[in-house]
Amino acid sequence: MKPLKELIRPNIWELKPYSSARDEYQGKEASVFLDANENPYNIPNNRYPDPLQRDLKHLIAKEKKVQPEQIFLGNGSDEAIDLPFRAFCRPGVDNVVAIEPTYGMYQVCANVNDVAYRKVLLDHHFQFSASELLAATDENTKLIFLCSPNNPTGNCLNRHEIETVLREFGGLVIVDEAYIDFATEPSLLGRLEEFPNLVVLQTFSKAWGCAGIRLGMAFASPEIVQVLNKIKYPYNVNRLTQQEALQMMQRNYEVQRWVASLLEERTRLMAAFAKLPCCRKIYPTDANFFLARVSDAPRIYEYLVDKGIIVRNRSHVALCQNCLRITVGTRPENDTLLNALQGIQ
Repeated sequence: MKPLKELIRPNIWELKPYSSARDEYQGKEASVFLDANENPYNIPNNRYPDPLQRDLKHLIAKEKKVQPEQIFLGNGSDEAIDLPFRAFCRPGVDNVVAIEPTYGMYQVCANVNDVAYRKVLLDHHFQFSASELLAATDENTKLIFLCSPNNPTGNCLNRHEIETVLREFGGLVIVDEAYIDFATEPSLLGRLEEFPNLVVLQTFSKAWGCAGIRLGMAFASPEIVQVLNKIKYPYNVNRLTQQEALQMMQRNYEVQRWVASLLEERTRLMAAFAKLPCCRKIYPTDANFFLARVSDAPRIYEYLVDKGIIVRNRSHVALCQNCLRITVGTRPENDTLLNALQGIQ
């Protein structure tokens, strides 16, 4: 990895971050708060939340077996995706490299930040070659994005190829593990010390069943986390989100039951879907969804919408012609889908 000072935008390196009122008395006990121009009524929502989410990071660190200083919490994973662009990529100069197809927000953030986005097509097994990916980089490539398990394909990327990229690329390698709780392959969190350029993204939206609270996690070296904290909005994770996440951390055994149930249901649903007349192929998956090639994805998608059943038509995505992405729901929801498609050619 290149020295962090060489990777970061010069103006960000020199930036003096905003100092919030809640940052300035760290380590002291206080009971009278007259510093932040808050309304003294309507406790507790009248007070600004902890800008660094310390209590929540302490619990997450125990759950994930990392240090609190290695955790960045954001307003959904989208914030953790966007901030590296803002911190490391000079608009109109630098570029990022990513696999294709993959999660569309990486390219959206690149476009918003005026950063060139280079795509490297996966093979027909939805895998990538480290050599091809690295060949797409140059001296102005600051970030590489890898989603594993990948979206919309569902499969884990080859671990050996990921490790090769981590060893040979001088910039940051951001591995999005939003669906890792549903995979048999272990997370890369245990490799943070080995790879100082590794950033791992996870989320409360999938296995933890908390998409509505908008809480994303980035795990990296303390130095990289400090950079992200430097440029984030002061109170980027609100008190209600922090409170709900703290409560969810006490329910991890229930989350494990949800995951086990979804994995069992995934097997059943995929087997039944493969027998439908409209199904042409089911792709292997390590996520809580699967990709299915069908006879006519746009037509079947519209048919399901008319039935009040919403799946995702991925036909316009590279390598996914006539493919539907189907999330595993409850057994009654899945049976509704299967029954609706009985007899559809």
